[in-house]
Amino acid sequence: MVKPYTYPMTCKKRWRMAFNAISFVKALLHVSNKALSIQTPRLLRSFSYLAIDVEQDHVHSPRVKPFNVDPKLLSHMVRDKTLESLTQFGGVKELAALLETDFKRGISDDKDDLHHRKRVFGVNIFTKPPSKGFFSFVLESFKDTTIIILLVCAVLSLGFGIKQHGWKDGWYDGGSIILAVILVIVVSSVSNFNQSRQFQKLSAKSENIGVEVVRGGRRQNVSIFDVVVGDIAYLKIGDQVPADGVFLEGYSLKVDESSMTGESDHVHVNADTNPFLLSGTKISDGFAYMIVTSVGMNTAWGEMMGSIAREVNEETPLQVRLNKLTSAIGKVGLLVAALVLVVSMIRYFTGSTRDDFGNREFVGRKTKFDDVMNAVVGIVAAAVTIVVVAIPEGLPLAVTLTLAYSMKKMMRDNAMVRRISACETMGSATTICTDKTGTLTMNEMQVTEVWVGKREIAEGGYLAPSLAQLLKEGIGLNTAGSVYQPQQTSLPEISGSPTEKALLSWAVVDLGMDIDVVKQHCEIIRVETFNSEKKRSGILMKNRGSNRIVTHWKGAAEIILAMCSNYYDQTGEILILDDEERVQIENIVKGMATKSLRCIAFAQKSSNGQVCEKLEETELTLLGILGLKDPCRPGVEAAVESCRNAGVKIKMITGDNVHTAKAIASECGILDPSEELDEDAVVEGFQFRNYSDEERMDKIDRIRVMARSSPFDKLLMVQCLKQKGHVVAVTGDGTNDAPALKEADIGLSMGIEGTEVAKESSDIVILDDNFSSVVTVIRWGRCVYKNIQKFIQFQLTVNVAALVINFVAAVSSGKVPLTAVQLLWVNLIMDTLGALALATEQPTNDLMKMPPVGRVEPLITRVMWRNLISQALYQVLVLLVLQFRGRSIFDVSEKVKNTLIFNAFVLCQVFNEFNARELEKKNIFQGLGKNRLFIVIVGLTVALQLVMVEFLKKFASTERLTLEQWGICVGIGALSWPIGLLVKCVPVVCKK
Repeated sequence: MVKPYTYPMTCKKRWRMAFNAISFVKALLHVSNKALSIQTPRLLRSFSYLAIDVEQDHVHSPRVKPFNVDPKLLSHMVRDKTLESLTQFGGVKELAALLETDFKRGISDDKDDLHHRKRVFGVNIFTKPPSKGFFSFVLESFKDTTIIILLVCAVLSLGFGIKQHGWKDGWYDGGSIILAVILVIVVSSVSNFNQSRQFQKLSAKSENIGVEVVRGGRRQNVSIFDVVVGDIAYLKIGDQVPADGVFLEGYSLKVDESSMTGESDHVHVNADTNPFLLSGTKISDGFAYMIVTSVGMNTAWGEMMGSIAREVNEETPLQVRLNKLTSAIGKVGLLVAALVLVVSMIRYFTGSTRDDFGNREFVGRKTKFDDVMNAVVGIVAAAVTIVVVAIPEGLPLAVTLTLAYSMKKMMRDNAMVRRISACETMGSATTICTDKTGTLTMNEMQVTEVWVGKREIAEGGYLAPSLAQLLKEGIGLNTAGSVYQPQQTSLPEISGSPTEKALLSWAVVDLGMDIDVVKQHCEIIRVETFNSEKKRSGILMKNRGSNRIVTHWKGAAEIILAMCSNYYDQTGEILILDDEERVQIENIVKGMATKSLRCIAFAQKSSNGQVCEKLEETELTLLGILGLKDPCRPGVEAAVESCRNAGVKIKMITGDNVHTAKAIASECGILDPSEELDEDAVVEGFQFRNYSDEERMDKIDRIRVMARSSPFDKLLMVQCLKQKGHVVAVTGDGTNDAPALKEADIGLSMGIEGTEVAKESSDIVILDDNFSSVVTVIRWGRCVYKNIQKFIQFQLTVNVAALVINFVAAVSSGKVPLTAVQLLWVNLIMDTLGALALATEQPTNDLMKMPPVGRVEPLITRVMWRNLISQALYQVLVLLVLQFRGRSIFDVSEKVKNTLIFNAFVLCQVFNEFNARELEKKNIFQGLGKNRLFIVIVGLTVALQLVMVEFLKKFASTERLTLEQWGICVGIGALSWPIGLLVKCVPVVCKK
């Protein structure tokens, strides 16, 4: 770290004197202006002294002292990348001093200081354009063509009705349709508005990322929204730059600015030529510390985001398919409606229709014009209503409800959905390519074995001081982690990746390393940061005491071992690493790996010559090998077994060597130690990439573990699996995983250890980095798909039955038994309440016993057609019997008969809703107690229907029914259950 810059005392005194003078003059002017503003003439007494109350908060308290820097100048400096402006500030050191930031300790973590910085410079939150309000959704609903036609018909009916029967009785027909349409619009608008707000909330959560800042001398993780001007932020590969800022120190820093500039080339950032970092850009290589100069809307990213309205309600593939289905059904509905309109018109004008008293409705010129227009409007309204009930608007609504509900529940199960289409796609996943570290394992590294040369060093064992010093340098300097010692007696706070933390902890506890002392004696000249392809990191340093130039390397044991020609023993003696010795040490590494240890080796090379352009990579001396244990997560084995039962294949892709990979895979259940291992089950990355295309496609299904893999190998595997027709889910946490995450059908990034680049490339963020949560996502994905299928079956049953009944009745008698208001009512309760009831079914364990849906499975399966046709056929037959024989069977009037048809039709849907809960199972009540919302909705539907029939006679065109008649309707509806049970006994032959 660079030493903190301190002002000379004279400079500090001058600033303070100038500030006190300005404060005094301001206070004096304020008092004089107050005195002069008094309009009443008054003799002012002259005191022998004048006491002026200067606000002490602004003078003595450093927490609220104003900053001597203009926020706008800082904003323009970084946004325009002007080095001249930075020079005018006096460089980075002077800028840090103006922002009261210590180079080593950062800013204070005092709350008052943080609040003061937010007041002066703003908060790190982007102001977005206002989201769509409730009335926007209402207006959208009014734009529906069928709704407009219905309203026109209703208004005409209202006008003719009032003209013919007066205000008291003439408004019922038209008014009822208007009220029903308004009710449908309001309910659908409320539902859409609520779901829109739900998606926006989830979107806001996805934007809340963690940032590492230095406050009070230690690195700590804070929300991006809590970053303030003056903060020193630590940036590493894959991080998103949290705000605009200036480079302080770091190595090999490359930034992807494509989000700002559109240029794909990565930009080098350094202290000399380009020290500026823009908010929203991504770190593609290296690491650095930056000082934050602008936040929120004062940044370049904030200015750009302020002018962009982000639409979170994307249309998922399933919604696209359902829209096509809705369109196809709508065309059928239009055809039926047109036929009904033509037939009804012909029957009316030929005098074939009769009123409730048996009189002909149209008798040529004797019929009044108002009566003719009323009849025509009624026929048009009935035809339009058929279109309304035919089009299953509830299907897209059901998807929206299901996705919103599932996303909320998945968040509780540690899965944050970034792209809603992933919810449904995850249910179709056939293969999961998973990481090892942190996903299958705990990601809590601990050094359990230490080998120097060919000997294991027990805890507290002897190490030569010279060797221990070299290990301290290799661990303490060649790291992206940090050690903070608050007090001598307390335990040190270590930050960094789990591997870095384990190594630093071992060096501090076992070697007694003081990282500050190590850094004081050494000067870092060059750094090569770790990346997943080379699997190593290195530094070139100069010892200030001896001027010795030393190259330190750290990385995977076999990679570092291949670079060595010598090794140290525990006494500090350097020995030649011949072939025999090399084989022995390689066997030691294999032995450690079979215990599922990650092997990290350290090596160095010293010289007294000039500084080289590159780090030495040959003839190194091996310092030692550390074995890090990362135990498997509890429940991983059960989760892997659950995936197997669900027909989902698991492939582990890791950067560890083949022996460690095998050990962990066996421990997790990916490899079964009891069965004979296929020779292609475990491969290394270089083997896989060297296969021919035919070999890869032939062996891809048999591969279970790929060790020593590079990001390219992972991407190649995903591409091959997709070519074979698999629906692939991929887990990843690093920047280099981004291509595979984007290529996969479902990208799953890690919420704890995952980089922002990985999260940005993924569809779902696993918040606890646990493979068990991946399995939970599969269950929810399958649940989403199954719930939507349930609603499709239920909805289409309603539509088919209503269409056929009205069509047959209109063609045969010229009258439709279900009026416009009644059909709108059915549409309302079935589309909205039915969707809500079936969309909130919870996932069950049975979902994980079924094979995955895959890519080619039809949305409406043969099982669904069987259930749908049987129920629709039953409803049509029963209701047509009521239509043509109802009056004679029950000896009732025409209005009561129509009420019986309406009531029986609605109750059939209520009972059929239970049937829709299970597509194949015969027990439709299983798990019903767990879904209280379903029970509440069914109860509400029945209660509303009771009110509709018994108390809203004129509105719904119904008559009150006796208890016996209610019993008949309930009986007709209840017959749906035994019919559903019998139909499920009929086997369905599925396509292979």
